[in-house]
Amino acid sequence: MSVSNTNHQIIIADGLTKRFGDFTAVNHVDFEVHRGEIFGFLGPNGSGKTTTIRMALGLLSPSEGEIKVLGIKIDHNTSKIRQRIGYMSQRFSLYNDLTVLQNLQFYGKAYGLSRTDLEKRIQEALEMSGLVGREHAKTKDLSGGWRQRLALSASILHKPELIFLDEPTAGVDPVSRRAFWDLLYQQVNQGVTVFVTTHYMDEAEHCHRLAFIQRGTIIAYGTPQEIKAEKMDRQVLEIEPSDTIKSMKILQKVQADQQLPIEQVELYGSLLHVVAPKIEQYKVEIEQILKQAGIDMQSMAVIEPSLEDVFISSMK
Repeated sequence: MSVSNTNHQIIIADGLTKRFGDFTAVNHVDFEVHRGEIFGFLGPNGSGKTTTIRMALGLLSPSEGEIKVLGIKIDHNTSKIRQRIGYMSQRFSLYNDLTVLQNLQFYGKAYGLSRTDLEKRIQEALEMSGLVGREHAKTKDLSGGWRQRLALSASILHKPELIFLDEPTAGVDPVSRRAFWDLLYQQVNQGVTVFVTTHYMDEAEHCHRLAFIQRGTIIAYGTPQEIKAEKMDRQVLEIEPSDTIKSMKILQKVQADQQLPIEQVELYGSLLHVVAPKIEQYKVEIEQILKQAGIDMQSMAVIEPSLEDVFISSMK
């Protein structure tokens, strides 16, 4: 996956730190975001993702360090970049009692768009998001996926260079999440840079570069392939058993009893991922253990680790 445009640094965080009393929410974080890429900021709830975005937007002041956005050091005076960035917050920020059209009109006027520009931008946003025909629907009557599309449309009406998206697809069904990411790629193809926080690992695979953050500290940074190569020196055995839950409990007991050097046993839908150094050496033993418990194998193979495998391993 290639990054469009040049690798111009559009965001630079240097020793970025935020404390709330004795609690350190973000701890000396360094990262760069390049123009024309989707940069993913991944971590569990409470890891410091939203706090980082709020400092980048000038809504919070760093306790230490600094962050530059579009070449400008961020402080309380963000007027120089306000018209150049878009922001979609974690909580749905539009007005539920207004229609789709009324929400877009309100936000367009808030961005200072002229009537002529506003009409044109709204039509473009409706077509981009697939909301044509829903202009007069009340926002509260839209499904989660359509509401997210509307929120994105509102955040890009003024054609920003950079969009901050904080958990934009939280609570949205998988089909709507994929459709939303298609919209993000449309923006990147037009030269927009996207900074997105998420805890969905499948979304992380679609980022050009990303950072894992845990307890306010970045623990992995780079392209998905770079992170996999750097952080995952173990193999992943993917198993499709006849009884997934029973198999998981058996292999977790094997791990606990140290019968085999298994480090992780994770559920992936109807599949199991078993992680260990040189797991391939133990395929036959694992299969025999499960067969003795009356479990049949549909498939069993060593696969390339997913980012979720790497993330879980890194978090331990």
